[in-house]
Amino acid sequence: MPDKPYYGRPIDIPVIGVGSQPQEEDDLTFNFDKLPGEMHTYDRPPIPEPEEVENLTVAKDTLKAILQSLQHYTAGEPAIAFDITDMDAANIDLINQVFNEGEVSVVYEADTSVQIQESVLTGVWRIRSLNETGDLLRDTIEIADIPSVVREKTFANATTLDTNLDNLPVGVINAPPLIVEIAEQSEAWQVGDTPHVINLTLLPLSSEDLNFLGHRLGVGPITILSRGYGNCRIGSTSKKNVWWVKYYNSEDILILNTIEVVDVPEVAKAAPEDFVDSTKRLAEILKIYDVEIEHES
Repeated sequence: MPDKPYYGRPIDIPVIGVGSQPQEEDDLTFNFDKLPGEMHTYDRPPIPEPEEVENLTVAKDTLKAILQSLQHYTAGEPAIAFDITDMDAANIDLINQVFNEGEVSVVYEADTSVQIQESVLTGVWRIRSLNETGDLLRDTIEIADIPSVVREKTFANATTLDTNLDNLPVGVINAPPLIVEIAEQSEAWQVGDTPHVINLTLLPLSSEDLNFLGHRLGVGPITILSRGYGNCRIGSTSKKNVWWVKYYNSEDILILNTIEVVDVPEVAKAAPEDFVDSTKRLAEILKIYDVEIEHES
């Protein structure tokens, strides 16, 4: 595990097409030894000795404030943000080492570019907003089940799914009923409803069917990679509440291909118990640095 979180190139998660995702020769991000379904276990990241960071009060005060917010946060509530854009390099370095890199990465590409990495403390996210040339505009930490940009912007410019099935391309046979079903579910779905999941893996869909489906759904601004259960790649579409979710095994072979109609797929979100664990783990780290912990009454 590197000492600092990875904020490299954007995650490439195409939502159109049939098979596995192309992998660049130097791309280590998607190489996993664990089999799908094997759970990630928490290993405390390597952190500096107390005497090495004795004077980094800004970072330690920020970590203490994050802990206090974690103690009171409930999954599903609005995100709690901490702006660290103007923090100096030494304090930032301590923040980086404490949080390190977790299982979920998110990229937002639309009116601006936002790169997001979950920390090793599930539900604590590092969010970096960049300008057109890749320069940092804002650096924040959020406590949330899913980063605020996902909830607020994924479907901000979503369009209605075209259900005109005249003059279909050659080879498109089984996709049309799915178009109608997805359109109906997309319009009807409300927050709190059970996700509507279509398992494409079990359906007799040709490459022409899948390409037609992908073309009609379009590509949205959010892409997510979750490594908690093998390798799950999630792409928002351009249609409201419609996601394309693909699960790959350790050899990067597609094993489950689904369409989900929901605000945010559950696999991408931190669960309530995750915040309990993250609170405990951050408290343990801060004790090492003799940071006074205020316990809940």
